[in-house]
Amino acid sequence: MLSSLITHIRRFVPLSDEEAATLEQFIEVRELKKKAFLLKEKQVCTANYFIIRGCCRSYFMTEKETEQVHLFAIEDWWITDYHSLEGRTPSQFFIQAVEPVTVAVLPRAVQDELFRQLPQLEKYFRIVLEKALAAAHLRVKYIFSQSGEERYEHFSTSFPDFVQRVPQYMLASYLGFTPEFLSKIRAKRIS
Repeated sequence: MLSSLITHIRRFVPLSDEEAATLEQFIEVRELKKKAFLLKEKQVCTANYFIIRGCCRSYFMTEKETEQVHLFAIEDWWITDYHSLEGRTPSQFFIQAVEPVTVAVLPRAVQDELFRQLPQLEKYFRIVLEKALAAAHLRVKYIFSQSGEERYEHFSTSFPDFVQRVPQYMLASYLGFTPEFLSKIRAKRIS
């Protein structure tokens, strides 16, 4: 069940079979039904979640009580609320399964011990966080420098799987516009 996580780690740092067995002692595998929550607003986030199968989203509620999606995660991606996880403070976000999901759970309570036993995992998580931060920076740039149509074109070209897997209203929220505007963009592309 954890072979995809072990393969992912080995893309960035060495991990022997013995070390992989050690890692497995710290990881719990959890199954979630569609729409189930890994985290709700006001809960303290207690773990990092590696998506083995499925798709999750992270979102928050705006002043107008609408959902604002700020992150998706599919297979071989990590998702969490680092602010809550590291600060041990109530989260301002929800993390929810968009479809049935299998996740590898790394509880924060055992993370330091895992890093003590397998120090190369600190480097692995640094690399993963650097990539996530770089992607977040680009997303902000695209939101402020591209039109809605350009953002949709870039997203649908870069991540075609998401366009098929994610409901239209979630995709519209993530891209920063209404579902109606997204429908117009898609209609233009078809005609």
